[in-house]
Amino acid sequence: MKPAMWYLMMLVVGFFYVYLTAIQYIRGQEIHQPPSNYLLQYDPQYFDHNLVNPAPSLSFGYHNYSAMTDFLRAMSATHPNLTALYSIGKSVQGRDLWVMVVSSSPYQHIVGQPNVKYVANMHGNEAVGREMLLHLIEYLAKNYETDEYVRWLLDNTRLHIMPSMNPDGFEVAKEGTCQGGQGRYNSRGFDLNRNFPDYFKQNNKRNQPETEAVKQWVSKIQFVLSANLHGGALVASYPFDNSPNTIFQQFTSTPSLTPDEDVFNHLAGVYSFSHATMHLGLPCKPGAPTFTNGTTNGAAWYPLTGGMQDYNYVWHGCMDITIEMSCCKYPMASELQKFWQDNRQALVQYMGEVHRGVRGFVKDEQDRQVEGASMKIRGRDVGFQTTKYGEYWRILLPGRYTIEVYAAGHDPAVEDFTVVETNPTLLNITLRRTPPEPEVLPSQPERQELPLPQPIAVDRHDRPPRPSYIGGPNQLQGAGQKNQGGIMGFFSSVSDQISNVFKIFG
Repeated sequence: MKPAMWYLMMLVVGFFYVYLTAIQYIRGQEIHQPPSNYLLQYDPQYFDHNLVNPAPSLSFGYHNYSAMTDFLRAMSATHPNLTALYSIGKSVQGRDLWVMVVSSSPYQHIVGQPNVKYVANMHGNEAVGREMLLHLIEYLAKNYETDEYVRWLLDNTRLHIMPSMNPDGFEVAKEGTCQGGQGRYNSRGFDLNRNFPDYFKQNNKRNQPETEAVKQWVSKIQFVLSANLHGGALVASYPFDNSPNTIFQQFTSTPSLTPDEDVFNHLAGVYSFSHATMHLGLPCKPGAPTFTNGTTNGAAWYPLTGGMQDYNYVWHGCMDITIEMSCCKYPMASELQKFWQDNRQALVQYMGEVHRGVRGFVKDEQDRQVEGASMKIRGRDVGFQTTKYGEYWRILLPGRYTIEVYAAGHDPAVEDFTVVETNPTLLNITLRRTPPEPEVLPSQPERQELPLPQPIAVDRHDRPPRPSYIGGPNQLQGAGQKNQGGIMGFFSSVSDQISNVFKIFG
């Protein structure tokens, strides 16, 4: 082979390698990643019953990463019909971020069933929530056959439970430490609850693997309801955590209310009044704040930038609240049994609130599901979307509402409906395809002399303003398309250069 042809072949191979690598980067996916058969889009852990010992009763003590992993694997092996264990990623130090699905159909999504999640221990030294979720997993699995409410919950809901979002921090935290920051941050020194995109203020904190894993997780699974468990107070806090007043936000305690204030206040109240004492609103110590009914708006308590609950709500339409479970961040293990008694009913009751409001399917006139349709309740500008099966859910209190649906290639749809207290409203919506505009063929105009037109000055300020939409992810898509277009233009230029090379050596 001539040297010139060999170099040319290497150039072509290199061109396609760079092209594929760029496409991989733009789309954010692995080229050779196999498609998943699970709605989870994560590989579940399978365990041989003969190789894994049955799960013993969980003790009321703290479980480090190794002990927690052993317990989760044993539970999955002991209750394969109710549990599925998967990891959404790894911490900075390489520990798995475990999630346990608890459902009567743990490995397969049942169309129409909503997804609910609990996340704990994102601050590594706030340890009570971590143990509460381990006990919740055990409680649900062991009481499915005997508790009517638990059975109904697992038959109609998919529960995703993450006991520890910050396993690295927990490993260095100290039992008995009620205040202080040792173990609060991840191993790089970042506060994970200040590391998410923020609606009110640009967050310039460097992205951490734990938060990136959670962001990927909630983008793959459409969660309807969520709570994240913390320590250091006794209150249920709800969005917004941040405020548009960025100058004085650290010196004020003004509520920053969402369009769904009524729903969030209700959800926080469900947990607070189901808890043994939270609803009393008592201060943790003299001089500490009191909370009416044991609930608070996050910004009214203290504003923060980059919180997870605001991100879940604004970017993904998921109703998420923060549960502060204990006045002491890392109390002695001897107190854990009392914490479980105080929180058990609230943890179980809260998950059932996902079955409140409106739900249904969005399909076209051929009865095909419409994926990614944008939806919102009129008067509530935070939107949500349909799943790939055309499913949707929205938690609402009893009343009259109007829902709006928008999907590319379809006419918008508007439906009125009523929500009652006892059961969720089933509302299926059919979208009509937008007919293509008729092709207009140019006609031959009569030839005539026309005076030259005078140029018209266009005032750019006369243009209508760009419509704003609070659901941030859709805004990011356009930027990705621009990047892809720029790269494709670059490759087109490279392709022209290759053609010139062929002409030289031809």
